[in-house]
Amino acid sequence: MKDYVLITGATGLLGRYLLRDLTLADARLAVIVRPARKASAVQRVENAMNFWEKDLGRPLPRPVVLEGEITEPDLGLDSRGIRWVAENCGRLLHNAASLTFESTSPTGEPWRSNIEGTRNVLELCRHAGIRQFHHVSTAYVCGLRQGLILETDVDVGQPLSNDYEKSKLQSELAVRNASFLDQVTVYRPAIIIGDSTTGHTTTYHGFYAPLKAVAAISIAADRTITGNINESSRFPLSGHETKNLIPVDWVSAVMTHIFTHPEHHGKTYHLTPRHPVNSRLLADVIEETMGLYRVRFEGGGRSLVGLTENEALFAELIQVYASYWKDDPIFDTTNTDRAAPHLPCPHVSRKMLLMMARHAVSINFAEPRDRPVVPKFDTPAWLEPLCEAHHTSQASLEPKVALRVLGHGGGDWTLSLSNGRPVSATPGLPERGSSLVETTVDVLAQLRGGATTVEAELAAGQIRPQGGLTEAWVRQIFQSLLQTSTATEPQQLPA
Repeated sequence: MKDYVLITGATGLLGRYLLRDLTLADARLAVIVRPARKASAVQRVENAMNFWEKDLGRPLPRPVVLEGEITEPDLGLDSRGIRWVAENCGRLLHNAASLTFESTSPTGEPWRSNIEGTRNVLELCRHAGIRQFHHVSTAYVCGLRQGLILETDVDVGQPLSNDYEKSKLQSELAVRNASFLDQVTVYRPAIIIGDSTTGHTTTYHGFYAPLKAVAAISIAADRTITGNINESSRFPLSGHETKNLIPVDWVSAVMTHIFTHPEHHGKTYHLTPRHPVNSRLLADVIEETMGLYRVRFEGGGRSLVGLTENEALFAELIQVYASYWKDDPIFDTTNTDRAAPHLPCPHVSRKMLLMMARHAVSINFAEPRDRPVVPKFDTPAWLEPLCEAHHTSQASLEPKVALRVLGHGGGDWTLSLSNGRPVSATPGLPERGSSLVETTVDVLAQLRGGATTVEAELAAGQIRPQGGLTEAWVRQIFQSLLQTSTATEPQQLPA
């Protein structure tokens, strides 16, 4: 059974929350991630998982990481990666997207990621035999429509506000028109903001854009005797426009619930709040957070004239979001309410927005750093010789045991055995119910360093056999792994 779900966009804001929530829901995950300038794909995912481990206070399983890029054919996967996907993945959750509002080139963003990338993802699904597709679209494929927008509405000839909306509508249509797919589930979130409890975010679009613009201006701005910014900001709005803001943790919780309950698949879900906020409230939050108490509303759709130097700079900094500052329609949430009645959207109040704004300012709108963090023990490097052996042997015919190593530097593998000794390994777990042994990176590091024994960790419950695997077999497997001459110690990364 192909039990893994392949995820794109796993290192973005929503993707990170989906990694956490789907992992906690015991979903088997594989992610396609591109490397960064200072970190490999594996290291980028490790950074995200490390964040959640610190937040939760316990080690977590790791997804299978495949280095790739959605804008390349076959998503940039090598033959080994493509074969692994075909053998293990039965579902795909397409979350990767460009948030570029206006394109500077017909081959640039957002077209490159949102249209060409989606086509590449669909082609991989076609060739790999993936027939269940979960697609993250946007509520704003409705474009400039007003009134009630049904979850069943797609392309009704609506005018669209910007290139982002155009690309996302084309992307959703491409998925819906892929005749080889057996089932398509579409999630349409509204405007995603930070965590409803902590304010945590890794991106600063939408609500954060004017806040960030004021922060940039405030560096050199004059201040009053009370410390407030002695400048004004002008919006071509009335102050009554409504926007649908949704906390990222709620979006992920609802998506995870729907994803893990197959009876809800095959529908479209508007992920929108019960109560939108108006632009006057957003301005109030900016004023209070930044000490800028001269926000002026000039009226919806009016051109701004007679701007001061800083007012002109502010207008320039938020110009890319000009199409964003319009009144939102009403979004039907019938399917979402039926699927997740126990997960109402948290009310996005003044208090919550102030918390999120202050959090963003306090960390200076910082984005996640992809600097590698060295694990105590690098299990993938340790098992790599066995993974290489898998591709040069007939080990697939041997008995198999699953190895799960929790924590930073861990992962999941299927070990092929010969006379009770591992002779090869492949990333990922076999079908559920198979024999499995679970431990942590900390335990492996101590075993490898001679600070403990397999017997002691079995007795302490730190090595946990499951699925009928006897302790005698576990001892033999671990002793063989620890004694193998090809096992390598992890190398320290340069500072």
